[in-house]
Amino acid sequence: MAPLKEITTLDEWHNHVGSLPSATLLIAYFYAPWAAPCTQMRSVLEALQDDYSKEGSPATSWVSINAEELSDVSETYDVVAVPYIVLQRNDKVLETVSGSNAALVRTAIEKQLPKPSGTTTAATTNGEQPATEATNEVKSAEEDQLDAEQELNNRLTGLVNAAPVMLFMKGTPSAPQCGFSRQMVNILRERSVKYGFFNILADDDVRQGLKKFADWPTYPQLWVSGELVGGLDIVKEELANDPDFFKKFSVPKEEDAAAA
Repeated sequence: MAPLKEITTLDEWHNHVGSLPSATLLIAYFYAPWAAPCTQMRSVLEALQDDYSKEGSPATSWVSINAEELSDVSETYDVVAVPYIVLQRNDKVLETVSGSNAALVRTAIEKQLPKPSGTTTAATTNGEQPATEATNEVKSAEEDQLDAEQELNNRLTGLVNAAPVMLFMKGTPSAPQCGFSRQMVNILRERSVKYGFFNILADDDVRQGLKKFADWPTYPQLWVSGELVGGLDIVKEELANDPDFFKKFSVPKEEDAAAA
């Protein structure tokens, strides 16, 4: 498979985009070298690029961009997590896909382009259409995605049960990074609750995955005995209804917080 064209400078980016014919679909792939899901996504895109490079296929341009090194470009497209794919034609953003779901990327590209030449006229066996290399690559990536999701869910199950009271917050108890997290820490400290904590800013997989796992979109999140209590407002409501809500988890103040 041919590698994606690497864009390394802001001038190179502007020159490349400016050189494209108006009908060409630009597929811009934002990545970070340290992010494992980016390696998988690059393989998927390179396989799709090969499929769309056949004679008679629609005009496309496939580029990769280090999101951290070219932050000016990343900020233009509001890239806050990788992998991140932008589909653009004639300087107009048509669609973006955030995350490593190969099926979503394939669907997004197929919405903007007809099937590549040769994929609908290839010989069939027993009436079935043979899979292209890109299709096989995407299917493999989808299977890997399911394995990764299961692995993450197992990890999250362990984290929410890491301590009888677990706080998932922005920052740490000694240095909260948002007012809601700070208020939650104060509530626990005032009641001498022994709790574990996890800084969701330090791990984007946990930060994004726990939202889905808990079906709760915001932070901080407080978990008790492996069950979600909720955010700051819910905890305040629980205490208003039952001032002894945390009583069985209270300990002498010197044992205030134990990091998970």
